[in-house]
Amino acid sequence: MTTRLVILGLLRERPLYGYELKHIIEEHMGDWTNIAFGSIYYALGKLADEGFVEQVGTEQEGNRPSRLVYQITEEGRGEFLRLLREVWTTSERQYFAIDVGLAFMDALPAAEVKGYLARRIALLEGILHHLHEHQQEQMASPEVPAPVRAVFEHSRLHIEAELTWTQEVLHQVEQGVYI
Repeated sequence: MTTRLVILGLLRERPLYGYELKHIIEEHMGDWTNIAFGSIYYALGKLADEGFVEQVGTEQEGNRPSRLVYQITEEGRGEFLRLLREVWTTSERQYFAIDVGLAFMDALPAAEVKGYLARRIALLEGILHHLHEHQQEQMASPEVPAPVRAVFEHSRLHIEAELTWTQEVLHQVEQGVYI
C-alpha cells in the first residue's frame, strides 16, 4: 500500500517517469520509506492496469533507452485519497527481530551479548547522526514540504527510544540480571 500511496502522491504534482520516482523516493524519502526500486515499476504497471495512472508520453535522451512518462488519472486521485485516509486510520504493530534474540540470549556467553549490544548502540548513534544531518539538509530545500519535519521527528524519537532501551538492556546484562 505504501508504494502505491507514494507513487500516486508524487504523480499528483506532475507527470514523472520511473527513474524520476526512484530518485525522489531515495533522495527525499529514503530515511522513512522502504520502497525497493523494482517495486516502483511493478506498482506503476499495476496502477496503470487498474486505471489509476496512465502513460502520457515517452522521453529519450541520446542513445539512452526510452522512458515512459506517467500521470495520475481522476480515478487515481480518488485512490490516492482513499489510501491516504486508510493510512491515517490504520495502526500497525511493530515486531522486532532483536526480541527473538533477547528471548534466547542465555544461549550465548554474556561477553558476546554485551558485544552485540554495544555494536547496536554504536549503530543507533550513527543512524541518529545521519538522520539529523539529512533532516537539516532536506528541510533547507524549498521543494521539501514543511510537514516532512514531523516525519523526521517521528523517526528520530523512535530511534532515540530504541537507543535508550538498548543501553538499558546492556546495563542489565552487565549487572547479571538477564544472563
